[in-house]
Amino acid sequence: MYIFRLLIIATLFFVGNLFAKESIVVKVTKDIPYLYVKHKGQRVKIQRVQDTSNILVDDYTKTSRECPPFCINPTKVDKDVKTIAEVELINFIKEYVNKDRGVVVDARLKQWYELETIPSAINIPYTLFNSNDKKIAKKVFMLLGMKVKSNGDWDFKNVKKLAIFCNGLWDQQSHHLIKGMLKFGFPADKILYYRSGFQGWKFLGLTTIIQKENQR
Repeated sequence: MYIFRLLIIATLFFVGNLFAKESIVVKVTKDIPYLYVKHKGQRVKIQRVQDTSNILVDDYTKTSRECPPFCINPTKVDKDVKTIAEVELINFIKEYVNKDRGVVVDARLKQWYELETIPSAINIPYTLFNSNDKKIAKKVFMLLGMKVKSNGDWDFKNVKKLAIFCNGLWDQQSHHLIKGMLKFGFPADKILYYRSGFQGWKFLGLTTIIQKENQR
């Protein structure tokens, strides 16, 4: 009887696992069904919407905005800054964010970040670098791991790698932030530019964090 019960439990466990695996209809990639990341101390599961008939219904369904200012951006922000897409960002979260070696940065204004963002993202609004204030740049860089040497020089040796995004292909907030950071000496090889931005992330049905209900 005891052996029979063990067989039943083992069978249920196997079937349960099989069902769980089969329930992931829409994976992130062929080899990544989902992944976990922390957002403000809370564990969040990043996956794609499993409803294959799901469509966007918010502002990110728009195809056309006045240009200027909402013009299509070039692929490169800077010749030394690498441009990435969703798979590279997912791998960045796995290999850098989850190992405390990197940070996903939302370059949009605070009100947009507070409405909805990518899991694990912190907010560094591009406007922080509009004033050309070295003190502000220093404060931001130190939060990202920069050290100040005894002679006052800035040491970026152990600074975290960044993946920076804004609203999408038509938004220049990432461009402004990246160029502002480079101007103050932040190393270009420590910056990744996620060009498709939040619209691209949402278009693929990936998990987002809603931090405040939209009051607009």
